[in-house]
Amino acid sequence: MKAEIRKLLGTGKLVIGTNRVMKLLRDGQLKQVLVAKNCSANVHDDVTHLAGSAEVVSLDVTNEELGVYCKKAFSIQLLGIKA
Repeated sequence: MKAEIRKLLGTGKLVIGTNRVMKLLRDGQLKQVLVAKNCSANVHDDVTHLAGSAEVVSLDVTNEELGVYCKKAFSIQLLGIKA
């Protein structure tokens, strides 16, 4: 999964952050949502409720590790992959 995330970083198809992912989920513009294993329960419930046709994948990495994979200096709970 780490290699796939790094590959998507340069393409513009990767959406980083809870607010942006939720907005695009509501608009139906995502095909997949990646959720960190320590994501808050409220956010995880909202994602599964809004997902519709988008696939929700629970990762086996923490939000801190997800931030490192994306070369960011902050934690990331959600990643979205645009359709």
